[in-house]
Amino acid sequence: MTVLSADDHRDIRVLTGRGAHLGDAQMACLIVPDEFRRLATEFPILFRPNATRDRIDAYALMGFENGENLFLSGDRWDARYVPMAMDAAPLQIGHGPAGAQVHLDLAHPRIATGVDGIRLFDDLGRPSPWLEAAIQRLGQFDAGFVAMPDFIATLRRYDLLEPTTIEVTLNDGSTNRLVGYHAVNEEKLRALDGPALGELHAAGHLMPLFMAVASLGNIGKLVARKNG
Repeated sequence: MTVLSADDHRDIRVLTGRGAHLGDAQMACLIVPDEFRRLATEFPILFRPNATRDRIDAYALMGFENGENLFLSGDRWDARYVPMAMDAAPLQIGHGPAGAQVHLDLAHPRIATGVDGIRLFDDLGRPSPWLEAAIQRLGQFDAGFVAMPDFIATLRRYDLLEPTTIEVTLNDGSTNRLVGYHAVNEEKLRALDGPALGELHAAGHLMPLFMAVASLGNIGKLVARKNG
């Protein structure tokens, strides 16, 4: 990763299509609560601890095996929404002594090697419209990522997260089993009293919670995609 700058990356071009060869073959994508409403119509929303188990994040489930994205059909994206983190690649937000900075992954498959793709900057060093839009998405994503621990702390306070195992038997008799994920407990969410619901609503957590619950209905749709 390198800090994005017009001086160093003026001639860099980015491939903006979709496809496995462009890094889109992901079973799950990191997401933030601000986009749950748009995600819930397409993807199951689940939660998972990181490798060191000191943080829990949210993910949009796109497949049942590593490297499987059932919303990809060749170079076509078969969903009405692309998660912000995926849509902004190969850019990421990094945090350092100078604060938040936009970083560029020069090893990402979206970096064009020829004349194809969209330039990040014009000849005068001004950001292209694609770059401006990508940076805006990154800013929204970063704000949600920074706020995520507070969101998770609230869920834990009301015991709304529960471990879940997803076991899917396909038409060919094979079984896919996903472990290590958590989901929002709908029964406990609906049982919360008025003050608790008021607190969740005031903090902006209530709508994402119900969207996460509603999104679990997409597991059946994902199985149908897997069955073809």
